[in-house]
Amino acid sequence: QVQPVETGGGLVQAGDSLRLSCGVSGRTFNAYGVGWFRQAPGKEREFVSGITWRGGIPNYADSVKGRFTMTRDYAKNMAYLQMSSLKPEDTAVYYCAIRPYGSSAYDYWGQGTQVTVSS
Repeated sequence: QVQPVETGGGLVQAGDSLRLSCGVSGRTFNAYGVGWFRQAPGKEREFVSGITWRGGIPNYADSVKGRFTMTRDYAKNMAYLQMSSLKPEDTAVYYCAIRPYGSSAYDYWGQGTQVTVSS
């Protein structure tokens, strides 16, 4: 069983930066995509950023482009989401998810980490 674990959430002020980390424990696939999602209170979960198993340039939601940067460290089975110029509307629980090679969906999800941005 693959289990992503997110860390790095917290309470920050608008304009601050924060870095989330995602570690993957358990069975590791030879190749997998990694995605970051978030869910704000009363809203649907939404895609934030993702990198395919090939690596390359991450995809970003329009709402975070230019402010968030996703990277991954293949050797350490880690992924990161560097968030800058945070806004109150970025407040949400952030989830890391894994999409195994050949799968069309993110099959494994972390428990989430809370990010709260005060104005």
